Amino acid sequence: MMQSVKYWLSEHPTIVNFRWSHTQSFGSTWSFLFSSIAVYVLATITLHAFLSLILPKRRRVPLGPIPAIHSLCISLTSAVIFVGILLSAAAEIRDTRWFWRRTKTITTPFQWFLCFPLGTRPSGRVFFWSYVFYLSRFLHIFRTFFTILRHRRLTFFHLFNQSILLCMSFLWLEYSQSFQVLAILLATLLYSVVYGYRFWTAIGLPSACFPFVVNCQVVLLGCNLVCHFGVLFLHFLKGGCNGMGAWGFNSVLNGVILCLFLNFYVKRHLRKRNVDDSSGRGGSSSSARSCGSSASEIKSE
Repeated sequence: MMQSVKYWLSEHPTIVNFRWSHTQSFGSTWSFLFSSIAVYVLATITLHAFLSLILPKRRRVPLGPIPAIHSLCISLTSAVIFVGILLSAAAEIRDTRWFWRRTKTITTPFQWFLCFPLGTRPSGRVFFWSYVFYLSRFLHIFRTFFTILRHRRLTFFHLFNQSILLCMSFLWLEYSQSFQVLAILLATLLYSVVYGYRFWTAIGLPSACFPFVVNCQVVLLGCNLVCHFGVLFLHFLKGGCNGMGAWGFNSVLNGVILCLFLNFYVKRHLRKRNVDDSSGRGGSSSSARSCGSSASEIKSE
């Protein structure tokens, strides 16, 4: 069983022989990327404006089981990508360890996760799964439309976050950027858990009595921040990592996302704290409000 999984997720010829190419890989051109982001932004703004014209402000559009099915699909897809890139990374480390001794830029597997040797090309196992991760980002953007239809809300942060994450996953492939394997492992692990939890709550099962999704996102952003410092340290210590120009651009974008998210997180926490202080109710009612707050967070994210 395990050998079969390893073959289909890391040793299949399609995976081993993958090469990122503007002529052979779907969605691999700059024009496709910019067109996709433009269509996404325009479509969401148009939908939000159209609903505002034809429906009352608080009127929501029922979607039935579609959001739950969407969450389940993302959770399963992320789990497959996580296992696939983990097995592929192990295979790449096994097959390229000899090259490390010649370059002398990296000496351990953990350093390889953070810092690709100079001259790394976007081909092979891990870049196949990076490509699958890039394509999976298009599945994520449907959640924006669900938010507009169900909650009649469209925020700049949501549009910016989805667009930038799509752009960053493209840059990982285009410039063979260092750190992408670890970033994909962290992201897909979080997505599989978070969207699995969203599916769990969407089908009516009990939710956690704390902001589960928001806390997971904070953990992911914190891990990414620490790893970015690790990449910078190895770049200067070991003589250079591949794709550092794209890494610098991504770091700036990650910093902007982190600031926007922390601003949202702090405002949400202060608003909830003010409501709790003004209510002055007992512990049991506070617990009930906390559970209700968590459930509403899952639905609105």
